[in-house]
Amino acid sequence: MAAEPPKDPLLVVLGATGTGKSQLAVDLAKRFDGEIINGDAMQLYDGLPVITNKITVEEQNGVPHHLLGCVSLDEAPWHAGLFRQEATKVIQEIRSRGRVPILVGGTHYYTQSLLFEDSSIQETTGQDEQHDAPTAEEIQRKFPILADPTEAILKQLREVDPTMAERWHPNDRRKIQRSLEIFLTTGRKASDIYDEQRQKRLNKNDKPNSEMKNSLNGPQSTLDSTLLFWVHADPGVLEARLDSRVDKMIDAGLLEEVKLLDDFLQQQIQRGITVDKTRGIWVSIGCKEFEEYIAALKTGQTSQDELDSLFAEAVAQVKIATRQYARRQIRWIRLKLMSALTKEGACDNLYLVDGSDVPEWNGNVSGPAIEVVENFLAGTKRRKPIEISEIAMEVLTPKPVAVSSNATKQKQECQLCNVITVGDDQWQLHIRSRRHRGAVKWHKKHKENGRFLDGRKSSSQDEAS
Repeated sequence: MAAEPPKDPLLVVLGATGTGKSQLAVDLAKRFDGEIINGDAMQLYDGLPVITNKITVEEQNGVPHHLLGCVSLDEAPWHAGLFRQEATKVIQEIRSRGRVPILVGGTHYYTQSLLFEDSSIQETTGQDEQHDAPTAEEIQRKFPILADPTEAILKQLREVDPTMAERWHPNDRRKIQRSLEIFLTTGRKASDIYDEQRQKRLNKNDKPNSEMKNSLNGPQSTLDSTLLFWVHADPGVLEARLDSRVDKMIDAGLLEEVKLLDDFLQQQIQRGITVDKTRGIWVSIGCKEFEEYIAALKTGQTSQDELDSLFAEAVAQVKIATRQYARRQIRWIRLKLMSALTKEGACDNLYLVDGSDVPEWNGNVSGPAIEVVENFLAGTKRRKPIEISEIAMEVLTPKPVAVSSNATKQKQECQLCNVITVGDDQWQLHIRSRRHRGAVKWHKKHKENGRFLDGRKSSSQDEAS
């Protein structure tokens, strides 16, 4: 794989939590005179180094890090459009110093928003890109409906954009709120904007790869100037590693940071400030899981045995949540990022390195990555991604994957259980659940008429009737 030296190179390091992304980014920065841009939403927040898993000063090894701890706890979380805007500024500054920008982080929709122009609806739509986008609080002050109960927001969304209202689960407040926010701030239906993006992607398929511009570098650059490294680890190895890391986080002061967050929350409440605990630092793993323990601790009336039990349960829940988060990150890479790279004809710029065996880090991770980057920057022939290792060949070899569009997912209601699902996957999970099987068994016993057994009612049938 030979090419011209990239004019404006960008290195990207991604992967699940606990795989060693930060270490590889530092290794590359030390070798190629680089500076690192944080691409993790939680690590944007100031303080709380344990709960956000920030890289320590010692681990940074003298490499400049940007967008790390730059947002105060009382600031709104950064949406993808704002991250793209700020990260682009930093990347341009790094390049002006003649150094190589290296983006690293596990918030992969941040990464995707930076690399692909139509990967998300930019929240600065309709504004001068040089000016800051409005914060969530400013938007809610301008449009009070967005602070109303979810049911009221959904009702309004049904009136202005029924297509999007039908797409989301009625309890998915964040997505419902976002869809209405798009309409209120842009004057256009989110469904129409998404349709335009899909059409744009279809039109791109008719263009040669050389004309496909990524959103970051402008008209003189393409995704050929970007090299991505996916730090991978065997699932069993990674889960054990994550469990161990949670134990180390407890020892390092995770609980103390959760208490600090709770103190901050109470201060905000006393000031009459409404805190949205479904966004920002409040969704970091550890906050929700320790809520019951913190509440019991504050009463001063809970026995030590019960406190110990609540603490152990909280730790167990943190471990479960961490493992689930890692799986979601991997799923995003497989289904969304790799799909986007395929559409752009840029799959050969994604390299997988195997971080399963930490003692073999140099041979399995940093060594192969450094070799690839050397050839990339020199414009000389480099190995294909599937040639790096057996696991790289296994994971990166294209496989037929059926991914249904959100737009085609149908809501279905189980009348037996009073449950609404979106899409057939959720429906199949529900009807196989213990709750549904128990309800079916009860109705079989008490109802002679078998019409209740399925309990399935599609929303489209409701509308037809």
